[in-house]
Amino acid sequence: MPSSSSPSADQVAQDFRALYGTDPDGVWAAPGRVNLIGEHTDYNDGFVMPFALPHTTVAAVARRTDGRLRLHSADMDTGVADLDLDALAPGTDRGWTAYPAGVVWALREAGHPVTGADIHLASTVPTGAGLSSSAALEVVVALALSDLHGLDLPRWKLARLCQRAENVYVGAPTGIMDQTASACCEAGHALFLDTRDLSTRQIPLDLAAEGMRLLVVDTRVQHAHSDGEYGRRRAGCEKGAALLGVDALRDIPYDGLDEALAQLGDEEEVRRLVRHVVTENQRVERVVTLLEAGRTREIGPVLTEGHASLRDDFRVSSPELDLVVDTALTSGALGARMTGGGFGGSAIVLTETTDTDTIKKAVETAFANAGLATPRTFEAVPAQGARKVA
Repeated sequence: MPSSSSPSADQVAQDFRALYGTDPDGVWAAPGRVNLIGEHTDYNDGFVMPFALPHTTVAAVARRTDGRLRLHSADMDTGVADLDLDALAPGTDRGWTAYPAGVVWALREAGHPVTGADIHLASTVPTGAGLSSSAALEVVVALALSDLHGLDLPRWKLARLCQRAENVYVGAPTGIMDQTASACCEAGHALFLDTRDLSTRQIPLDLAAEGMRLLVVDTRVQHAHSDGEYGRRRAGCEKGAALLGVDALRDIPYDGLDEALAQLGDEEEVRRLVRHVVTENQRVERVVTLLEAGRTREIGPVLTEGHASLRDDFRVSSPELDLVVDTALTSGALGARMTGGGFGGSAIVLTETTDTDTIKKAVETAFANAGLATPRTFEAVPAQGARKVA
């Protein structure tokens, strides 16, 4: 992991001055996220429960009035990109600049008078780790432009615009969870989000006070949402909803799952997808109930159930993710599961504080024995969502 959870606002502003020869109008930050429970439910109008990480993308931004968008990242060796706002169109950019450019495109398409900007970015959110580095990039740009252009957009609307940027401009069929988490999470809480109506409830989550830790284990296996596998899962879920005559799989109640599966007949792949989504929604509700009742340790087995469902029914795990989960559980973890879209990325491990080092070392040893690179492990503590920092 990077040595600092968040880039220094002063350093980012200083680098902006060196790049563009003037001071930024402000500096903003937006975090990555880890999802405690609720995977592949967001694009099915279901329930999710993410929280923000301390690791952020920071943007120094100055408003322009000439229709130009200049972009630079401290993490990319690509120089300053100079774009014409009127020429922005979906599918025209496959590089990292598609994410901030897509946000500008989405804002303008929605009728908001964005006139241009100079932007310098720096990030400590790991890319390709399933921790929403793209959402952090989108949200920080959207919040900065909303502030600088006096748009006063509510956070849920910012999240929607960022999702549209990723879905349409970038071409990744992601749900709404990542952007909402980055925009709306509060420190010390997990965000219980109903992705159908975007209603939220902040659920207190202070594991350290109860003698526990939540570890994020980045397998270093890169994943990409815009490849075909994620899209195929989403299409399969939509097919399942159509066959069952509902608007979304959210509408299949848990106690009606067996009946729904029977209706699907020999559509085995669709049956598996439906089973995961319906049971995962129920797992989110169980975790909320347990946390609000102060029975935090009991969420561990629910997390583990979620991993089995993602592995066996949704089939988005990987050998490396399974190795983390299996090793952690045999080493005494309370629960573990993959987190994020899958096909690589990260797993989370709920552990007693006293067992943290033992489990971390056991996972590292298992990876070494399998000939894999040492995974990156850090503690996840619920942090603040997007905000202006300077």
